[in-house]
Amino acid sequence: MKERFKTFVIVNPNSANKRTGKIWPDIKGSLTEAINDFEIAFTTGPYTAPDITRQAIKSGVDRIISVGGDGTLNEIVNGFFENDKPLNPEAVLGVVSMGTGSDFIKTLGLPKPYQDAVQVIKQAKTRTLDAGKIRFMSHAGEETTRYFINIADAGIGGETVDRVNRTTKVFGGFVSFLWGTILTLITYKNKNITITLDNNAPYNAEINMLAIANCQFFGGGMHIAPKADPCDGTFDIVTIGKAGFIDFLRNSSKIYKGTHINDPMIGYTHARHAELTSKDRVLLDVDGEQPGMLPATFDLLPGSIKVIVP
Repeated sequence: MKERFKTFVIVNPNSANKRTGKIWPDIKGSLTEAINDFEIAFTTGPYTAPDITRQAIKSGVDRIISVGGDGTLNEIVNGFFENDKPLNPEAVLGVVSMGTGSDFIKTLGLPKPYQDAVQVIKQAKTRTLDAGKIRFMSHAGEETTRYFINIADAGIGGETVDRVNRTTKVFGGFVSFLWGTILTLITYKNKNITITLDNNAPYNAEINMLAIANCQFFGGGMHIAPKADPCDGTFDIVTIGKAGFIDFLRNSSKIYKGTHINDPMIGYTHARHAELTSKDRVLLDVDGEQPGMLPATFDLLPGSIKVIVP
């Protein structure tokens, strides 16, 4: 029987400290048994997956499977879009999550073991999710646009991701990001940011971090936005106020459990559009990658990408 989808698999062999490349033959075997016919491409460096994805969809592919971490997934998501619109609204995204953090899959209940992830892809049940668009300043000083599916944030998240991505992740997502956060907090200074949400008046705040959340988890398992629903047509906006090293140690277990949102230091609201500016140097974290800094604007793209779910 002919496959329902024309499938293209994009593999980042360097994800999970190069473990993905080592076990790729096993993953390929599971995929072959489950869905039979597919094409394969390997990423060859940072931000090569968007063009691979875009070319595949334009050639008629309607199922893209990401085999890699959250950063690889973000690159592939970027390839689904052109001029703020999906290249093919019927194209679907499957996820075999092999990264250090694997935060995106937690909100949707997607399995981590690749054998189980492949079985989910085989069933081909989908949900139509919102996505986000961010315009920001790149490190080269150029205005840049990217799309994201999980969480973007400004502040300590960007500093932590920058540190973690420059060091080993051999100890896994939880330990890598926790240790990276602790090391960053030792020298981190809170940022003064001007925030505009939707059509509301701008306001100034000294904050540790502000998250624009489509999904719930980031930073290797931090449950930063426990109410976020990627299908509800709005971002969850989470701010952490003047937090320092001691504050984090005292409240870190609450952040991982998602019980922090009633703390007076935490702000929690919703918006479809956000603008952030600052005179300080404020780094961004976009789905676990660190592509640039403020100023930045964030816009919701409701119901714009189909993802295969359990």
